[in-house]
Order: sequence, then structure tokens, then C-alpha cells
Amino acid sequence: MKSFVLAEKPSVGKDIAKVLGCKKSAGGFFESSRYIVSWAMGHLVGLAEPERYDDKYKNWNLNDLPLMPDKLKLEVLKESARQFNTVKKLAARNDIDEIIIATDAGREGELVARLSLIMAGVKKPMKRLWISSVTEKAIKNGFSKLKPSKQYDNLFYCALSRAEADWLVGINATRALTSKYNASLSCGRVQTPTLAIIEKRENEIKNFKSRRYYSLEAVNENIKLTWFYKNNSTFVFEEKIIDDIISKIKNCPAVVTQINKSVKKSFSPKLYDLTELQRDANIRFGFSAKETLNIMQQLYEKHKVLTYPRTDSRYLSSDIVPTIPERLNALPKEYFKIKTALLKTEIKPNPNYVDDKKVSDHHAIIPTEQPVYFDEFSDREKKIYKMAVERFLSVLYPPCEYEQISLSFKIGDETFKANGKRIISKGYKEIYSSDEDKDSFFKQSFSLPNMGDSLKIDRLNKHSAMTTPPPRFNEASLLSAMENPIKYMESSDKELKKALTETGGLGTVATRADIIEKLFSSFLIEKRNKDIFITSKGKQLLDLVPSELKSPEMTAGWELKLAKIAEGSLKRDDFMKEIRQYTKIITDEIKKSDAKFKHTNITNTKCPKCGKLMLRVKGKKGELLVCQDRECGERKTVSILTNSRCPICHKKLELVGDNEARRFVCSCGHSEKYAAFKERKKAQANQMNKSEVRGFIKKLNQSNEEPNNPFKALLDQFKDKP
Repeated sequence: MKSFVLAEKPSVGKDIAKVLGCKKSAGGFFESSRYIVSWAMGHLVGLAEPERYDDKYKNWNLNDLPLMPDKLKLEVLKESARQFNTVKKLAARNDIDEIIIATDAGREGELVARLSLIMAGVKKPMKRLWISSVTEKAIKNGFSKLKPSKQYDNLFYCALSRAEADWLVGINATRALTSKYNASLSCGRVQTPTLAIIEKRENEIKNFKSRRYYSLEAVNENIKLTWFYKNNSTFVFEEKIIDDIISKIKNCPAVVTQINKSVKKSFSPKLYDLTELQRDANIRFGFSAKETLNIMQQLYEKHKVLTYPRTDSRYLSSDIVPTIPERLNALPKEYFKIKTALLKTEIKPNPNYVDDKKVSDHHAIIPTEQPVYFDEFSDREKKIYKMAVERFLSVLYPPCEYEQISLSFKIGDETFKANGKRIISKGYKEIYSSDEDKDSFFKQSFSLPNMGDSLKIDRLNKHSAMTTPPPRFNEASLLSAMENPIKYMESSDKELKKALTETGGLGTVATRADIIEKLFSSFLIEKRNKDIFITSKGKQLLDLVPSELKSPEMTAGWELKLAKIAEGSLKRDDFMKEIRQYTKIITDEIKKSDAKFKHTNITNTKCPKCGKLMLRVKGKKGELLVCQDRECGERKTVSILTNSRCPICHKKLELVGDNEARRFVCSCGHSEKYAAFKERKKAQANQMNKSEVRGFIKKLNQSNEEPNNPFKALLDQFKDKP
């Protein structure tokens, strides 16, 4: 008899098949004398669309709502039907006596497998493979520790409840809004509160009243002193105060009144979870959350060099610690010196990165034991891989030790201060060679004065600036807000706030990228450079949806209850009963509303299909014309934001127009025909770019050689002679 193994994706299925010795290959599976390995294609089965219940639901009619089937049906997804049939036939074979679920180890992975097996009518005994990486060693270890699938029943009930609740609320609210206002208006328990957070920031910026403020700085050749006012503030709003002080203390020395020194330690940042990695990748490289997740999936599935990406933990479990030397050995030659130094020391678990209580389904993102071949990586994959590796290496290093120095001065009767650091031991900062301490107000070479010493002040600098509103969200800061949305809650309920913190905020590490993408693709938000703006459509949608759907409190309550279902302390039926009641309430509220919706971006261009006027919208990668009739769905690209740079200001160029009329344009005013652009790029093809120049200079610095030095070889002959 054989075991049927169901993986989540073809790449993982192939890896498992290789480890299990399944050499016989057929359409959609591998087979050996002991195992058959097949896979899903992401989801094979999902919750059925409304028209599966009744043909009348093919037309969106407000009077048919709410849609409330007694039991939600399943359906095979069209794009996955062929693979589903393969899985169904294999699982039903007479020589299969057990099923091994090998989908991703998490809530969504459990749903992928269980729905597929339920739809296929499988009744055979099941076991669960639970691994965080897909290396040969991890797969072998996982198969030696298979667990009964019953241990994960509650996780499946939790995942199914979340899916059904989102279906009931999302389908009914979206259909109600769209039908009532004849516009494509989608909403949901995560995307709508996220949109509300963006609007709240927009209102803060709009209502912000800027004020001019003034500050004072005293400058010596080695040190800068910052003035402190009576209330310990470093600025005032009255310019006269600063002017009077300058006139009083001009030509006065700075007398040392206090010296404080203390030795401190700075520990490395915690290991990456997915959200933190997405945030840093957006800040450093401008990658969207979705792009980073896709790159991570490649590094996990294809290259197998990083562990499972969809994790919300920033710690390792203690059983991972003994595997660290092997992971270090697998790192590429670029890290030879660092890993060699670490391997010579005893690697001890540190509470800064090892905590069993803070690891649930998966530990933090770290390198695997798989050897790394950079030649097979894309540039983007290298960047993300290096981020994860450097964070991993940094936690293994000792903390950075430094001397914190605080100096207080009197110039006349006014108080000035300076703070600085003196590095004692770089520790983990050896990994980040480009790191600099930017909060020192004196030079490292500066010889510290003694109490009572006087310093000559070379000049007094008066500074003025305007107070600034909070910055607009970019993808990095929006991810942070979704992860920790407490300050955007209207409620002061401490229990709800605690629940939102414990459940990880709005959405999960696995879904936040998709939520942001959906807000863009629905034209509820738009991007201008890196900043995110809410559109007129987004603002109007928030005026139309029921208030509970805009609030993070609702998702906090849901996630708290879903967590209880997963741990077995809440019955799934009780939760779903509440969801059905809530669905009726919000659907009725939308139906009875007197609110209005109006397109504010309508153009004079007629739709080539239906003849109605089209809407001009800004997508994530350019501008489009979209038919205002949601049933028509016609779209036409107006402009595309490219990766090519303007030769004048170096911003990204937009490609506009059709066929021979295509042009590259820039916001600075630069414009050139497509043909001229291609000729210019062709002429530049043989020139060395900035990256290549930097690489060449770096190699020269590393080798300490001068380029084309005809005397070097001759001089080297005499180097060691007396």
C-alpha cells in the first residue's frame, strides 16, 4: 500500500518527491513504490459564487440581498480543475491507504488541503507534515515526525470560519453598495478599515496648521551645542526670544557645568518576520509588499535558501539553535570572514532571538542549510536574501558597546547641551559597515573637557523652520499601521486593543500585501511617487459603508474569536451565527441609506464597447481609462510608469500614446519620442553605468592597487629587499 502526499505547489511537490525517491513522473504527480506525491495550484477549491445557488444571482439585484445560504457550497476553481481531477483520482486509488497533508504549515495551508480533500470525497486516514523550509534535511525530519491530522482540526475550523465570514460579509456588502449606487464599490473587514486609516491621516494633514519655530545652536570647531529653554524644549515660536538671547551671550564662552558618562549596550534588531521584511524592503529598495512576498516565495520554494516567509514571529525556537552552524556553513563566499569568525565561537541561545513562547506556527525568517549559488539569483532576489542573512548574522554577534556622553554648558545664563557616543566595541554593527551614529554632536577625535573648562564659541546659529504635518503613508508605513492600528481605533476598550495587539492587527502577514494591492486595483487609493493618497472614490466609499466595517475593532473581535476556535475554546457554529446576524444588519443599513455616489473623474472619451463615458483612473503602474459601467469592464491604458530614468532629473519616465505616437515624458517637462529614446539607450549601451563604476572602484580599494600602474610590478620586486 502507498501514501498519497498533497503539497501546496508544484515546486514543493517536486522537492518532496525527490526526497521520497519518487522517480516515476506522470501528468501532475510523481510516484514510487511507497509514495504518490501531487500538489494543489494554490487553491484548488473555494467557496462557490452566488450564481451556484440560483441563476437569478448572476444579476446583481438589491432586492435579492442578503444572500444567506444555510450551508455554503464548495466549487472547483476553473483554473485548477485539471489538477483537482488528478488529485481526486489519485486519492481514490485502491492502493492508497493514507493521506499526508503537506501543504504550507499554517491556517491557509490547512484550508487548501482540507477543502480539496472534502470536495474529492476522501475518507481515508490522514497525517500532517509540518515544516518551515523545503530543504532535503527539513523534509526528511518532517516525515520522521508526521502527526495525526486531528491535531489540526481546530486550525481548519478556524480557517473555514474566516473564509465563510469574509464571504458572507464581503459578498453582501459589496453587492449591496454596487447595486445601489451602480458603481464598482468593494469593501471588506480588513480593506475598509485600512482605507479608513489612510483617510484619517489625510484629514490630519489637511487640518494641520503650520507654525514657524526658532532654535539656537552654538558652534565650536569640534562640537555643536543645542540650546534648551526653561521647559526643556529646544525651540520657541517667538523669534524675539532667540534674538534677545543672541545679543546677551554673544562673545561669551561655554562653561562646562555637567559631565555624564555611562557605558551602554545596543542589541541587534530582531530577526525578520514577513511584515518587517516587507517594510524594510520598501524603505531601502522601493519594493511593494506584494513584490517582496513574491521574491520571498522564490527564495523559499525555488532556491530553498530561506525559511517559510509567511511568518509573524521574530524569534527562533530552541530546537533550531543546534542547526545554526550548518546554516552558517551554507552561506555564500561573500560572508566567509563573518561566518568563519562565528563558527570559531560557541553559539549560545540568546533571549534576543530565541524564545519558544513567541514562536507559534513558524519561526522567524532565516537562511536554510541549502548551499547558495548567487549566479542563479536575480538582482532583486540577491537584495532580499542579503537583508535576511545580515539580520540573521547580526543576532549572533555580541551587542554594540559604547560610551554615552552627555555634556551641559552655560553660555551666560543660558543652558546648552551636547550628546554623543564613543564606540567601545562595534559588535553586531560589524555586519552593517555603512551604519553611522548620527546622534553625536561632537567628533570622535574630540578631547573631552573637564568640569569648569571654557570653550570658545566660534558662532551662534539661529535656525527657523515650519512645523510639519504627519507624513503621508507609503507602503512601509502603511504595513506598520496595519500591524499596529491601535491609535486609529475610536474605542477606548482596553480588551479590544489588547486583542488587536495579540492577533497581529489588521489582516495577517500573508494577506496584507494582497489587501494593499486590492485597494490600488479598485482605484480606492493611488500612488504619487512613494506616497499613498486616497481617491475621491475611496472617500465616498467610506461615507457609504456601515461604520463598523470601517473600524479596526471589528477585525480585532473576529481575530480574537478565530484564535479561540483554533485553540478549541469557541465553537465554530456559535461564531458563524453571530456573523450571519451581523450580515443582515449591515445589508439592511446599506439598502435603507439616503447617501449618494458621484463619479468625479469622468472624461469625454466614450467607451468603444458600450458608448458610455469613461473614467480616468490612476493605477499603481500608470493611468487608465475605465468604463463607468461595471458590467462592461472595458479598460484602456493611457500611460505606463517605466523603470527608465529621465536624463534631466533622473525620475522614472512615463510612456504615453499609441504605436508611432508613443513618447517618454517626465514631470520635470522632459519629453522625447520613443524612437529617439531607443537610439539614446543604444548609444549608452557600451558606457559603464554608475553601479559598474562603484564596483570597479570597490575592487581597486580592496586590492589597494592603482589602475594601469606600470611601476607597481617593478617596485614589488624590491619590497622585501634590505
